[in-house]
Amino acid sequence: MLKPVFYFVKQIHAYAGTILYFNLLAMILISLLDGVGILLLIPMISMTGIVDIDAGNTPVAGIFEFLQGIPVTTGLPIILAIFVFISIAQNVLQRNITIREAKIQHGFFRDMRVKTYDSLLHANWRFFVKNRKTDLINILTAELARASAGTHAFLQFFASLIFTIIQIGIAFWLTPSITAFVLSCGLILIFFNRTFLKRSLALGQRNYELGRNYLGGITDQINGIKDIKSNTLEDSRMNWYRSITKRMEHEQVEYTKLKTKSQLIYKVASALLIATFIFISVNLFQAQGAQLLLITVIFSRLWPRVAGIQSSLEQIASMLPAFKEVIAIQEECKSAVEFENADHEIRPLQVDKSIVCKNIFFRYNESEYALKNINVTIPANQMTAVVGRSGAGKSTLIDIVMGLNKPEKGELLIDGIPLSKDNLISLRRAISYVPQDPFLFNESIRENLQLVKTDATEDEMWEALEFSSAADFVSKLPEGLDTLIGDRGIKLSGGERQRVVLARAILRKPSILVLDEATSALDTENEARIKEALDHLKGKMTIIVIAHRLSTIRNADQVIVLDDGFVIQNGEFEQLAQEKKSVFNSLLQKQMEATL
Repeated sequence: MLKPVFYFVKQIHAYAGTILYFNLLAMILISLLDGVGILLLIPMISMTGIVDIDAGNTPVAGIFEFLQGIPVTTGLPIILAIFVFISIAQNVLQRNITIREAKIQHGFFRDMRVKTYDSLLHANWRFFVKNRKTDLINILTAELARASAGTHAFLQFFASLIFTIIQIGIAFWLTPSITAFVLSCGLILIFFNRTFLKRSLALGQRNYELGRNYLGGITDQINGIKDIKSNTLEDSRMNWYRSITKRMEHEQVEYTKLKTKSQLIYKVASALLIATFIFISVNLFQAQGAQLLLITVIFSRLWPRVAGIQSSLEQIASMLPAFKEVIAIQEECKSAVEFENADHEIRPLQVDKSIVCKNIFFRYNESEYALKNINVTIPANQMTAVVGRSGAGKSTLIDIVMGLNKPEKGELLIDGIPLSKDNLISLRRAISYVPQDPFLFNESIRENLQLVKTDATEDEMWEALEFSSAADFVSKLPEGLDTLIGDRGIKLSGGERQRVVLARAILRKPSILVLDEATSALDTENEARIKEALDHLKGKMTIIVIAHRLSTIRNADQVIVLDDGFVIQNGEFEQLAQEKKSVFNSLLQKQMEATL
């Protein structure tokens, strides 16, 4: 438990710096002023004439004798004025501390957010394949928020600890014997209540697991809402939701029970200890009235602070699992980093000759190789198609070519130069990628297009839309380019989304265009238009197409056929089509039969 706590403190210190020390000095000053205010109680009460208190043989006797020499009509206003001044000074300092603590807490929260998100963005593709998307979202939202709450608890713990130390120091100065007795009782109480910290830590871990499962389940169900409704799965999904929210409710109630139980014990113990030490002080230590009054006031103010320390420790313990997960994901991202922040001066790479896969082997984790001894050449400014049955390794090969995956063996050569961290960014900036499942942001068509080219003119956008056969339907939308298209482009049909994504890819004017089943959602007419547009692009850029619909790639300069991770055929479309009893011929025959 202590290791993540120390790391947490180190991170806060690294972020806040001198502000923490300023707050420390301010807290010390507030605590000292509070002590001075308590010490003024004896002369203040005595001068009222209501109670006659003798401060003889106490450490404050000298101050009391000095004040007794001043007439009551003058002394009491002076003491009251000092008391008011101290109260004002305390509250002004407390306000400044509270504001600075808020700056530390929310600033540190943002700093953790930025660092975590930055590390996620720069992690390699293998990291995202391995980790569940909703787990990452949960860490970026709920767990970071819990860690921020832990920051507040830490600052509160720090403030209570300083106040406690100074107040105990004043109590020792007034009467060491009574203070030692009370502290020994308090330490025994803290020792027996360490079980609350363990239970808080366990509750924090369970809350983390529940939060992760909740977000994961909700995200899956919202993404699959069409399947849920079409298959009438509402009841089963509702049962799951009731179950998990009931468990979350139970854990929150358990945490409240734990917190209030520890507070109850401290408050009851506080009353018992005060009563006990007053009785012992009078009967055993023969404490004087002034001493007894001051000690009673000090410890009656001190015990709530001690209870606050316990409460802060419990809250810190409950948030530690969240903070540990944030640390873990940051460390995992660092070990999986692709490159640091990209230099904006790096220019897109131009492929003049070819992209070569040389003796490439690749696998996910320790499983069987997904690609085995791949040796292919993709000529520059030509169209290369990659085909094969499902699971043959087509997308894995494309991920290698785009630098998303790094080969376990072999290398990727671009114009004879191996791909490395030095030229990876340059390669990525040269690529436009159109996936099978097109993704659009919940913004306008214009904003979605401008993601790849912020300074694109309206003419350039319409030209790209015309190229992808999207101009007709976009021009008919209520607000044209400025029409909002909903979450993931849900207000558009599948074919329309695919054409907008293709237009965005073309708008970037890449030197390498990668289409992963980019025509799968298009009708025959629009597929023919895209095929014609791709033919016009041949010679201007390197085009790589993954295709199940083989009609799209009839004019490809090269067709690579994969099966079970091996390249089993490579050549022109017509040449491969004539090879009887081959995988490509089999795929072609089945598609021809399916269209009849």
